[in-house]
Amino acid sequence: MKKISVKASKPYEVLIEQGILSRCGKLVSEVTKTRFAALVTDDTVDSLYSGKVIGSLEEAGFRVVKFVFKSGEKSKCSETLNRIYSFLAENSITRSDCLIALGGGVVGDITGYAAATYLRGLAYIQIPTTLLAQIDSSVGGKTAIDLPCGKNLVGAFKQPELVICDPLTLKTLSPEIVSDGMAEAIKYGMIRSRELFDIIASHTIDDYFDDIDDIIFRCVSIKRDVVENDEFDKGERMLLNFGHTMGHAIESFFHYETYTHGNAVAAGMHIITEQAVKHSECKAEALEALDRVITSYRLPLNTEAKISDLIPLCANDKKCESSSINAIICSDIGTSSIKKMPFEEFRAYMEA
Repeated sequence: MKKISVKASKPYEVLIEQGILSRCGKLVSEVTKTRFAALVTDDTVDSLYSGKVIGSLEEAGFRVVKFVFKSGEKSKCSETLNRIYSFLAENSITRSDCLIALGGGVVGDITGYAAATYLRGLAYIQIPTTLLAQIDSSVGGKTAIDLPCGKNLVGAFKQPELVICDPLTLKTLSPEIVSDGMAEAIKYGMIRSRELFDIIASHTIDDYFDDIDDIIFRCVSIKRDVVENDEFDKGERMLLNFGHTMGHAIESFFHYETYTHGNAVAAGMHIITEQAVKHSECKAEALEALDRVITSYRLPLNTEAKISDLIPLCANDKKCESSSINAIICSDIGTSSIKKMPFEEFRAYMEA
């Protein structure tokens, strides 16, 4: 088992092991005194893993109630959140009980936000089942829901009690969903680790699983280091948003229907790096290497949307501060920085 300790305001561990899902009940029992848990998942994951997880929890002495919602980014909204609140109230969940998020990033985000806000806060555990969730969204304590005008605009910082990653769950994912997660893995290599980038680049979507435990471990380790230095996203943690300002704009422009998060981030990484090359702030070789690895995982380099149409949507991004925006620039593979500029300067930068 690979174990990563996260020393945030609420310390916890991230456990990575193939087959660990069958032992999740015992592991959860070691981090909480309650034996009453509400499992939150989506209808796709429910049919695959709810039975195994609930069985393990019950074997460890838990009583479990389950809430299932429709899979997809559109469900990460206030309507679903209010249904979760009602479910928790109807089942008499108290502040001494816990929530368990079983699924991808949408499940983790909305369950975490419910845990942060219901009864002013209760414990929750992350059991991520997608690559994107295992390497990124389940770790670090960011929880949120979307608004019609932008992504993740309502949220809270809420660290989990434990994160349980079973890479075997990735075996049931379509290549498209795996590619989605690989966009975030590529991001980690670009901002902090050439070694990780080279490992990812040595594979394609067809043989990525050969090094998957190591890839997950390296990504989470990078995020752990960044989160410990800047838990509440005031400085260094903004580096984790490489490709995301434009990526979120792409998702919003297409109403969260045409491009998944990972696809949008991949295009966002290419777009911002291409502009950085034009402004002599990034090596051309880095852009070429980035484009090769993005393409090898069947991710897009661009979209049908015009940059001029996307830029106004960037104003709704969380990385904006008053009339300025924090753009994340990679000058080379493994080297990144935060470039703060007035919004009109950002517009000119992106339209160059």
